[in-house]
Amino acid sequence: MNLKNYETVFILTPVLSDAQMKDTAEKFKKVLTDHGAEIVHGESWGLKKLAYPIGQKTTGFYHLIEFSSEPTVVESLELEYRRDEKVLRFLTTALNKDSLEYNVKRRSGAFNKKEEPKKETVK
Repeated sequence: MNLKNYETVFILTPVLSDAQMKDTAEKFKKVLTDHGAEIVHGESWGLKKLAYPIGQKTTGFYHLIEFSSEPTVVESLELEYRRDEKVLRFLTTALNKDSLEYNVKRRSGAFNKKEEPKKETVK
């Protein structure tokens, strides 16, 4: 088995209810697990403003799923994205070892801690 690590982000239309949004995200996770992928991490980033309008919509529900699978699974996942009219945009990227380390640190909250600026003492 030749497993690779991937990260996929998709944007759902903002007209969905909370339940519809969660069901759609679960549907894509199920597509992955049905094809033998192992989901490492999933996040819902909530409703965000889009960088540019997509079909008269200026906001969308962002979701991230990190998973490991065979490369062929990505094709199946992206086919499902294209078939679902609730998906505005999606992007799936393969992760290298540096990206994996970064994601582990980000999940552990390493980048959320703000350090106090060091004050220099004047003599």
